[in-house]
Amino acid sequence: MENRIREGDYVLLFLDRKRTYLVKVEREKTLHTHKGFIELERLIGKNYGSRIKSSMNIEFAALKPTLKDYIFKSARKTQIIYPKDIALIILFSGIEAGSVIVEAGTGTGALTIALAHYVKPTGRVYSYEIRKEFIETAIKNLRRAGVEEYVELKNKDITEGIDEEDVDLVVLDMATPWLVVPHAYKALKGSGVFTSFSPTIDQVVKTVKTLKEEGFTDIMTVECLLRRMQVEEGRTRPETLMVGHTGYLTFARKILR
Repeated sequence: MENRIREGDYVLLFLDRKRTYLVKVEREKTLHTHKGFIELERLIGKNYGSRIKSSMNIEFAALKPTLKDYIFKSARKTQIIYPKDIALIILFSGIEAGSVIVEAGTGTGALTIALAHYVKPTGRVYSYEIRKEFIETAIKNLRRAGVEEYVELKNKDITEGIDEEDVDLVVLDMATPWLVVPHAYKALKGSGVFTSFSPTIDQVVKTVKTLKEEGFTDIMTVECLLRRMQVEEGRTRPETLMVGHTGYLTFARKILR
């Protein structure tokens, strides 16, 4: 795989863990920071992993962006699903290249980016969102992450029904996921996976109750907590601050009636 930076590529300029900059490499374009400016065309032809100094002689690392970088650096108008939760959705749902997914609650497209990344090049994500302004932002984020062609954004209310059939996964990030459960059952193929992300336990209780009524099996709800470690010789310990509760993830499988 090509490891050389070309014009038009995205690069993560890394100063330290709290100060990183996701930039598109273009000629006559300059990144201004509190540690000086960097003329981005100087990156063209360098290998990812190279060092580059700012006008103040401060060293930055030019890193190849990961999926996490595209998600965290996406333009936001809503709270995104964190990578720790996205990782469980991908692992527990078993999606792969070629999978067909229905998503609702596109927001600014953080989860959509990850789903599209794993179903390409032959899969498809159909993402429902009722707010047009969110769709406009999601398009920009999907395009920057290079996965726009694998996603169809739909300005529709999924509680009124799902257009697609024989899908592998229905994943919801919305306030009333239980209203979609009957539609999800119809849309999913046998053994297909239902997943919902809910910030409150009351939402989970209503969703699980409806999943049982509709005949889903292997129903499970989990919460994922991730804690960073401060690693220094003689002073290693958990970091003082952490992202605590983000939401509950509920999973279920469709069994045929």
